[in-house]
Amino acid sequence: MENTPLQTLFMSDIGLLSLFTISFVIAMAGYIGWFVHKNVVKATPPEDAQQPY
Repeated sequence: MENTPLQTLFMSDIGLLSLFTISFVIAMAGYIGWFVHKNVVKATPPEDAQQPY
């Protein structure tokens, strides 16, 4: 019986836990990136705003 890395990832308990962890970290990074981008855009004044000199 051959035990490939993909079989281990999708068929064993520890593989499924690892897959969940990897998915969670990627989703969390995407959310943090979206959140930071949204707040940076909101904090940046518009280009056409007059700046006092």
